[in-house]
Amino acid sequence: MTKITYVEPGSIAQEAGIVAGDFLVALNGKKVNDILEYKFITADFEYEITIKKQDGSFEVIEIVNEYAEDLGLEFENALLSKAKSCANKCIFCFIDQMPKGMRETLYFKDDDSRLSFLQGNYITMTNLSDKDIKRITDIKMSPVNISVHCTDGEKRKFMLGNKKADKLLAQMKQLDDAGISMNCQIVLCPGINDGEVLDKTLSDLSRFSNVYSVSIVPVGITKYRKGLYPLTPFDKQKSVKLIEQVSVWQNKFLQEKGSVKVYLADEFYIMAETGFPPYEHYEDFPQLENGVGMARLTICDFDDAIKEIKQPVYKKVSVATGKISEKLIKDLVSKIEGIDAKVYAIENDFFGKQITVSGLVTGGDIINQLKGKDLGQCLFIPINMLRADTDVFLDDITVSDVEKALNVKIVVTEDARDFALKLKGEI
Repeated sequence: MTKITYVEPGSIAQEAGIVAGDFLVALNGKKVNDILEYKFITADFEYEITIKKQDGSFEVIEIVNEYAEDLGLEFENALLSKAKSCANKCIFCFIDQMPKGMRETLYFKDDDSRLSFLQGNYITMTNLSDKDIKRITDIKMSPVNISVHCTDGEKRKFMLGNKKADKLLAQMKQLDDAGISMNCQIVLCPGINDGEVLDKTLSDLSRFSNVYSVSIVPVGITKYRKGLYPLTPFDKQKSVKLIEQVSVWQNKFLQEKGSVKVYLADEFYIMAETGFPPYEHYEDFPQLENGVGMARLTICDFDDAIKEIKQPVYKKVSVATGKISEKLIKDLVSKIEGIDAKVYAIENDFFGKQITVSGLVTGGDIINQLKGKDLGQCLFIPINMLRADTDVFLDDITVSDVEKALNVKIVVTEDARDFALKLKGEI
């Protein structure tokens, strides 16, 4: 029995008289094991839902889903069951590199196929049984987002610290044969899964008909790696070499499959100082959440937005960003005439100087590095610095805390267009 926390206005559930605070008891007379079973059953044309009302009474409601609509319910436990945790001990795991004392939820390592489907999370598949995979194929759960890293069995067992990690290709074949679309991720560690190992990985993935996209991202290394496997970061030389290597595969995929398939994270182009590929290179931007193509999309959306803007309202402002985005943001704000915008690249003292992305900048680092500076009428920050749907940074400092410490109004921007419009005071 699961508590219902939200009923979407105008939904089938609301029309059926279901309200927040009621409990989901069963579908078609049977207990619902998890969110996938719930989604699968409620996609049918007809089904029965058993609800326990807040007064303790039970109702069995017949649902006719004529237009294939979502039922419109959200639950206290989003998965309707416990999330599966990761059984691996990856040599590159970012969570193992986090300092102590942060909020407990940041230390949970999920490796749950349901979250892969619902939220786009990546899974290693090491905790999936044959029964689990059959269930995915039976209900056509697609796409599945897979943390591949490499396809060489022995190398993958070493990287993931799991003796079951060498089953990946056989598991992916089951999904491929069932027509399940797959997005793949490769966290690249210099000297471990790059070079010839990467060539083998891309060659193996090329044999699957339903691999939709592959992202290659650099390993993140914090200052908290004491006792962990020694890793080295990417630099300019390594990045240039990687771009050359992957471009061969991109051209091969484009000729054979009509798509480049393989995409490099923006960081590689920034480190290599080569400039970003054109907009068309990213096709429909399938790996945007992995930082792939975000820079190019940002540039294009910002340029489109400033065409609509007249005289700026702000005269002097400041912008906080991660070190790796410094040049990009400076280039963007320089396109707006009549506004003095100072860009501050925040050094990541919290996680270590090797971490340069905006999404891992903390409130404490912003305060420490910008205190006493003339920040103008307001300070702009990107929304990815904050925990989803909150105003809280990773170190639990709030936007309000930063505003008070720096004595400046903070403006949170959601994307490039929002940034451009807010920068000019349009919204």
